Amino acid sequence: MSDSGAVLPWLVVREDDNGNRYRVGRYATRAEAQQVAERLDASGDAQLYVVERVARGVS
Repeated sequence: MSDSGAVLPWLVVREDDNGNRYRVGRYATRAEAQQVAERLDASGDAQLYVVERVARGVS
């Protein structure tokens, strides 16, 4: 849970060419996270953006 009490179980993760992974953001729905990942992916950089579900109890 975030400070506001909202549950945000979906992550957008950026993976670079060296395999380094960075959390871009957390979202309430898979659809919302997928939309963000697709928008970032369309920006034309060489990074990979993936959507992942966070396991319960992980912040």
